[in-house]
Amino acid sequence: MAQRWALWLKLEIPGLISGIGWLVHDGKNLKGRANDAIASACLYIACRQEGVPRTFKEICAVSKISKKEIGRCFKLILKALETSVDLITTADFMSRFCSNLALPNSVQRAATHIARKAGELDIVSGRSPISVAAAAIYMASQASEDKRSQKEIGDIAGVADVTIRQSYKLMYPFAAKLFPDDFKFATPIEFLPQM
Repeated sequence: MAQRWALWLKLEIPGLISGIGWLVHDGKNLKGRANDAIASACLYIACRQEGVPRTFKEICAVSKISKKEIGRCFKLILKALETSVDLITTADFMSRFCSNLALPNSVQRAATHIARKAGELDIVSGRSPISVAAAAIYMASQASEDKRSQKEIGDIAGVADVTIRQSYKLMYPFAAKLFPDDFKFATPIEFLPQM
C-alpha cells in the first residue's frame, strides 16, 4: 500500500502542485513569501483535493517550513484562487492511523463509528478532527484486546497525549452511545480508563 501511494504521489501530486503554483505565481497575494512555504501549501492543497489529506505537521516534517507559515500560505492561496477545499473529517485519517498502529479492522470500524457518533451528538464540537480521531482510536483500542497507549496513538497522529485525554474526557461519559452495537468488548465500558 505504501509503495502504491508513494508511486501515485510521485506521478500525480507534482502535476497538481505545479498547476496550483502556476495559478498563484502571477498574483501579488503571495509576494514576499518563501517559495518553499508556497510549495508546501500547494502540496497540502493538492493532497486534500486528491482525497489523500495530510496534516500540517506531516507537511512540516518533509518541508522544514513552520506549521504557521504553511497555514498562512494555504489561506492566501485559497483567497487568491477564490476557491475552497472540503473540510477534513476524522474519516480522512482513521484508516491510515489505525493501519500505522497495526490495529485490526474491527477496532478501526469501532473508532470510525465512535468519532462519527461523537460528532453527531455534538460532544466534541470545536475539537480538531485529528484529535477526535486519536481519542476515538484510544477508546476503541482500550475496549478491545488490541490496546494502544495515548503516547503510541499520539506519536502516529501527531498530537500530544494531553490532547487525546481532553477529547477522550468529553467522549467518555457517552461511551455506551458511541460504540457500534456489534462491537465485541474485551474490556466492558464500565472498566474503560477514566481520566
